[in-house]
Amino acid sequence: MPQTVKGVISRSKGAPVELTDIVIPDPGPGEVIVDVKSCGVCHTDFHYREGGISDDYPFLLGHESAGVVSEVGDGVTEVEVGDFVILNWRAICGDCRACKRGEPWYCFDTHNASQKMTLTDGTELEAALGIGSFAEKTLVAAGQCTKVPEADPAVVGLLGCGMMAGIGAAINTGEVTRGKTVAVIGAGGVGCAAIAGSALAGANTIIALDIDEKKLDWASDFGATHTVSTKGMSEDEVVAAIQERTGGFGADVVIDAVGLPATWRQAFYGRDLAGTVVLVGVPTPEMELTVPLLDVFGRGGKLKSSWYGDCLPDRDFPMLVDLYQQGRFPLEKFVSERIGIADVESAFEKMAKGQVLRSVVEL
Repeated sequence: MPQTVKGVISRSKGAPVELTDIVIPDPGPGEVIVDVKSCGVCHTDFHYREGGISDDYPFLLGHESAGVVSEVGDGVTEVEVGDFVILNWRAICGDCRACKRGEPWYCFDTHNASQKMTLTDGTELEAALGIGSFAEKTLVAAGQCTKVPEADPAVVGLLGCGMMAGIGAAINTGEVTRGKTVAVIGAGGVGCAAIAGSALAGANTIIALDIDEKKLDWASDFGATHTVSTKGMSEDEVVAAIQERTGGFGADVVIDAVGLPATWRQAFYGRDLAGTVVLVGVPTPEMELTVPLLDVFGRGGKLKSSWYGDCLPDRDFPMLVDLYQQGRFPLEKFVSERIGIADVESAFEKMAKGQVLRSVVEL
């Protein structure tokens, strides 16, 4: 029968989040219920609260999570009760044109649970990224559960979104390999994950750029070989700073983890000829970009956007958990604090001030 649990919702644009009772229906065909053990406080949840994703309020927030499968619906074969899983928002369909051409990381028809979770009065909730895991339990499609070796949920759950986005931007989208030079603009959670991913891949020069000295200190901890404070610098000065640290040429791969027109231009001109630009920072709808078309042609290379780090959860999550457990990937360093489910609003404030890499709710 349906279960009533505590969950964090956003009821209206810009309003503080609320901890309230929500109703989880019994899982239907292809659906599972997960007992949530952890959930990272991600910028995407804040964007939901602020109306930056859609206006389908109320939202059940939370998506960067790990937990244990507690119930399964008919036809579920991917997981079983008792499995420790990381939740993902790319449950690939296997049937769309991207999947059929062997590029499932671009799946154009990812799916969520068919049923809606609700408030106790029956009001349907829109689950953040189809997950909604600032809650004691959540209902998701079975394909949104990736079974991994059991580990600290607060740490490995971060692979469910931001950390995977950054790591994948470097390794999957940017194709960073040993010996390459990399610059990462923006050293928050996603940027530091891109730095850590570049270090894991064997890049020999990794330049972190940010206006915040504290974030640059974080970047050094994750493997940046050079740090540059860009506070007060012009776009040309930022480009020159990258070139100065790469033999005058620019970096092989420049990752924009901010998502502003100015930072994208810095990435575009800060790369070497035939180099790669990766946009992983998320722009807002009103932003526009102007670049001379001749420069696009003349500089060559690749201009890419990274969706979820172009990851395949079934491939990438277990691999990264294994590397973390071996001590070869410092995923635990992303956890700045462990908090309770009632502390999400204060965590948003800390995130906005740049005081944390990740606050993680433990349940």
